[in-house]
Amino acid sequence: MKVLIADAINEKGIENLKEVADVVVDTSITPEELANTIHEYNGIVVRSRTKLTADIIEKADNLQIIARAGVGVDNIDLNAATEKGIMVVNSPESTSVTVAEHTMGLILSMARKISIADKSVKDGKWEKKKFMGVELRNKTLGVIGMGRIGSQVVNRCKAFGMDAMAYDPYLPEEVAKQMGVELTDLETVLKNADFITIHVPLTPETKHSISTEQFEIMKDTAFIVNCARGGIIDEEALYDALVNDKIGGAALDVYEEEPPAADCKLFELDNIIITPHNAASTKEAQRDAAIIVADEIIDLAKGNTPKNVLNLPRIDKNTYNELTPYIELCEKLGCFVSQGINGKLKELEIIYSGELSEIDNLEILSRAVIQGAVNPFLSSPVNAVNAALVAKERGISIIEGRKDNSRGYESLIKVIAKSDDDTFTAEGTQLHEARILKVNDYWVDVIPKGHMFIAKYEDVPGSIGKIGTKLGEHNVNIGIMQVGRDEKGGRAIMVLTLDKEVPQEIISEIQALDNVYEATGLEL
Repeated sequence: MKVLIADAINEKGIENLKEVADVVVDTSITPEELANTIHEYNGIVVRSRTKLTADIIEKADNLQIIARAGVGVDNIDLNAATEKGIMVVNSPESTSVTVAEHTMGLILSMARKISIADKSVKDGKWEKKKFMGVELRNKTLGVIGMGRIGSQVVNRCKAFGMDAMAYDPYLPEEVAKQMGVELTDLETVLKNADFITIHVPLTPETKHSISTEQFEIMKDTAFIVNCARGGIIDEEALYDALVNDKIGGAALDVYEEEPPAADCKLFELDNIIITPHNAASTKEAQRDAAIIVADEIIDLAKGNTPKNVLNLPRIDKNTYNELTPYIELCEKLGCFVSQGINGKLKELEIIYSGELSEIDNLEILSRAVIQGAVNPFLSSPVNAVNAALVAKERGISIIEGRKDNSRGYESLIKVIAKSDDDTFTAEGTQLHEARILKVNDYWVDVIPKGHMFIAKYEDVPGSIGKIGTKLGEHNVNIGIMQVGRDEKGGRAIMVLTLDKEVPQEIISEIQALDNVYEATGLEL
């Protein structure tokens, strides 16, 4: 096996690779040189410098694996790699501890006012009384998002004698109990926590989810940390809260705009700590990333399956060609139902009808459904390989079924999402593009793409108009509208495609309208 190291990685990873492969290190290789030589290699290791475009991948006739020493793969054309039968792996776990430790550093710095005390002493002052701090012992840590990083933060805070409570609608109660964490709602976390740390992805639901209303709920002594994604905290609202002593302090490693503008108002304050999006930057994380991707290549060389495959598992070419048109549909169906259901997702049932039901192995499609279902709520995206494992860890059961009758279509795929209190279904097919034909028991015809909105309402005159008017009042334009109903004057559903996302406050206003009993925004 011949492997190219195209970007600088830790030497330990290179050493490990040399045990099983002929390793060539060329960290200054140009795109032109790479295009001319990539056919020589069975594996390649990159970071962010090297771009593996579709044109380059097309020439990689002998390439079996692309390894990204890090998390992001924006520099790799995943679709091209998949079509070429090339595995793409990364090292998502390499930064979990690093980010958790950075979070702890910020928590300690806020509690003991370390950064401003440091500046004061360096300015020639000796202001002991000014920098009176607080202990972490017997304080309550509030965690928003209990994924890899959030759970690591909890472990470390417990060593300081802290209690922990968390908001994570997709974490099973039994798992939280094992972690020693009280699982509760967001408002309870905000109201009771002395230190709050955020570890969720940036989605339409989480954008500005910490804003004026949330700061009003928090203790005036509370501290908040964001090492997840910029935009989750409304920075204008944060500034007002800090200036008016609504909270004790804040620490940010991520920002709505990066880097922040030179005149950012937050820079004026001494009750906030600012770091340059470097929570994941440690020597150990870089070393671990190199070792992890080296191990992935070593596994492949030994005939095993790598653990962190980002694209689809290998299947024979004929089956792949048959299933490929349905992969996007499956992911969209999963994403659609998991955002549309009320409550914590407990079960996904996937039913294949028509020609698809005759194919022996539909694992790729089922994994795509699962991937779509869990990704909206995780800070670290899952892939087709580990999606099922992530679902299992979250207490989500997966059921697969088949039916002959596809009601006149070549194939239909129905996905049923269940929580303790709700059932939400979507049924679709591939007609030149992915289409959803049925939502719950209502016939519709929508393309699952972009900014979407679902309203359930009573089928009486004026209901549709009121919803449209409310969106118009907030300058939200409707691109496509589909409605379905069970009977005249009964219950109905409206599925909209919008020109921009609908903020939660507008959704709440629509839900408060007469005859509307449910409203949900979705991002696909």
